[in-house]
Amino acid sequence: MAPTDRPPAAPGTQSQQRAQQRQYASKPSRSQAATPASEAADMRLEFQQQQQPGNRTISAPTSPAKTRDSILQRVQSLTDAAKEKASSISNDIKYAAATRRQQRVSKDRLLTLLVVDDENFEWSRYFRGKRFFGDFEIHVEQADIKDLTVTASAERGCTVSMAVLSPSGSRVVRSFRPDFFLCRQSVRDASKDYRNVLLGLNIGGVPSINSLHSLYNFQDKPWVYGQLVQLQKKLGKENFPLIEQTFYPSSGEMSVATQLPVVLKVGHAHGGVGKIKVENNSDFQDMTSIVSVASTYCTTEPFVDSKYDLHLTKIGPHYRALMRKSVSGNWKSCVGSAMLEETEVLERYKFWLDAVAELFGGLDILSLEVVVSKDGIEQIIGVNDSALSLLGNQQEEDRKHIFDLIMERLETQVLANMSLQAVSQPQEEEPPAIPARRDSLVSESSVTSSHQSSQPVKANLSRQGSIVSAAAPVPVQQNKAGQLDDTEDTMKNLRKTFAGIFGEM
Repeated sequence: MAPTDRPPAAPGTQSQQRAQQRQYASKPSRSQAATPASEAADMRLEFQQQQQPGNRTISAPTSPAKTRDSILQRVQSLTDAAKEKASSISNDIKYAAATRRQQRVSKDRLLTLLVVDDENFEWSRYFRGKRFFGDFEIHVEQADIKDLTVTASAERGCTVSMAVLSPSGSRVVRSFRPDFFLCRQSVRDASKDYRNVLLGLNIGGVPSINSLHSLYNFQDKPWVYGQLVQLQKKLGKENFPLIEQTFYPSSGEMSVATQLPVVLKVGHAHGGVGKIKVENNSDFQDMTSIVSVASTYCTTEPFVDSKYDLHLTKIGPHYRALMRKSVSGNWKSCVGSAMLEETEVLERYKFWLDAVAELFGGLDILSLEVVVSKDGIEQIIGVNDSALSLLGNQQEEDRKHIFDLIMERLETQVLANMSLQAVSQPQEEEPPAIPARRDSLVSESSVTSSHQSSQPVKANLSRQGSIVSAAAPVPVQQNKAGQLDDTEDTMKNLRKTFAGIFGEM
């Protein structure tokens, strides 16, 4: 047997050896246990190498001079940063102030037009890009009258707040100061009453078309009818055919109708609302109970079996006449389907419109409702203000006429404001008078130049010790000898004064 050859181990012995090997492998070696310490030592070594670029150089403690220099540099950098920040803030403030000044200047050249109308038509498209007098622009604010709130003061004017829809769909409130007002909706209709809008605009002094005075007078139809009655008495029934009307202040006075059939109108309403045809006394008594519940006045007028209605309009100097025939068979031509046809504007139609246009200080926009019986008899049954309905195929042309009226009034208003500002500007004041010297010893007693003698002496240039007063005329000439004597006397007085002073010393 060779010396290197070993006998095979027993099976039990082999298993024990394998177990010892596994146990030995599971225990960490000494070198492995010392690994964290060695890693820490390596990290310290690397840190020292980073602090010391070369192995031959030895780090020294930082000197106080270098520390002081670094602090001064840091303070200087902080100071520079603070100066830059302050300069930036100052520039922002200057820019904001300049922007506000520019906004004020542009705001002075911007006129705000408040239009009360529904959302079916946009008035701003007529005024977009329009200017007058070079740089005056018009901004249109349009809203339904129910969305307006007006606060007013005699000194600060009025402020209008309107509820509008934001892009997100929520309702927000926007406020502004109007310069002009156009009313294209009924201020009062049936149970709705927005006369407080007119009250606020009137206190704020906002001009409008039609005037606020006329708009407020149109908020009760019996009041307007009374003005038409006075106009008929002035012009005559033949020249101004007004339908007969009976007024009842309440249901208690509605005993028996004077004539039948009649058209009964309850309160103040438009578009056929609150209007009913009464054919007998029984129906009239039933309507009495309805009026008592409404707690308002009512009017009655004889029923006219009409052939057609006439809708006469006047917008500025422009006239129009439309014939309206009911197609649905309703006795109210304004209810249901109707056929419109433009007809000739006769001279008597112009006469009626011009006469009514003089009511309430003048109406720029108005319409007359005329009913024509089957016998051809024309009768005026009502009048409308600027909230009239535009009918027919010429509505676009009528709106342009309204636009022209507004532009004309705005130009007139701007010219009036400019003339008032020119008159109210204070004139330049004279500079304050120069106070006179109180310690003057020598008085101005003569004027030697003939040029000076030709001009009056001003009071603010005279001295209090002067012999010649400012109000008295200045002598034209004086003798030269007298001037020399005065000069010698003055010098003698001065010598005596100085001699006395130095003698006392």
